[in-house]
Amino acid sequence: MNKPTFDISSVATPCYVTEECYLKKNCEILKKVQDDTGCKILLAQKAFSMYSAYPLISGYLSGTTASGLYEARLGYEYFGKETHVFSPAYSDSEISELAKYAGHFVFNSVRQFDMHREAVKNKRCLIRVNPRFSTQEGHAIYDPCAKGSRLGQTLASFEEDVSKYGLDGIDGLHFHTLCEQNSDDLKRTAEQVEKQFGKYLKN
Repeated sequence: MNKPTFDISSVATPCYVTEECYLKKNCEILKKVQDDTGCKILLAQKAFSMYSAYPLISGYLSGTTASGLYEARLGYEYFGKETHVFSPAYSDSEISELAKYAGHFVFNSVRQFDMHREAVKNKRCLIRVNPRFSTQEGHAIYDPCAKGSRLGQTLASFEEDVSKYGLDGIDGLHFHTLCEQNSDDLKRTAEQVEKQFGKYLKN
C-alpha cells in the first residue's frame, strides 16, 4: 500500500479519514450481491452521508435511502440514482418538496398514504408493516417490533385501513426488524411477514 503523501499529524481534528481502497473493496462485495441475486442495495445516508465519496459508491450501488427532506435532496443531487424515503410522518408542506427528489416512498400506514396520495402519484409507494416478530435481544431501542412500537402497521391495523381506503396506488410492503443480525434472522422475519400479510403480496 502506498504511504500517505502528507503528514497526517498536521490535519486538524476532528476529521474523518477514508481509505479509498477499502471503500472500493466493500462496494465490490455489495455489487456482487446485487449481480448474483437481482436485489438492489441502497446507501443508508443516516449512517453514511460523506457525499464526497458518492461518485465512487454510486458506481456500485442502486441508490440511497433518506429519512427526511435534506437527506433525500442530498442523495438526489450528489448520488444521482434512485432515492427512497421513509418517515414515520410527513407534513403537507414537506411531502410536495420531497416528491421532487424521491421516486420511492414508504408510508407508516395506508391511512397516511391516503392523506398524501395526490402528492405522490406516479411514485412507487409502499406501506411499512410490523409483523410483531423480534429476533434480537438487548437492542430493544432499535427494534421496530418492540412492545409499544408504532413503526409500521400490525395486521389488524393494516386490514382495518385496507377496508376503508383500499390498496390502489400501493406497490408493495416494507418491513424492518433487524439490528446487527444476519440473513438467518431476515429469513425468519420474512416468513412471518408472508404468513401474516401473504394474501396481500400476490398483486
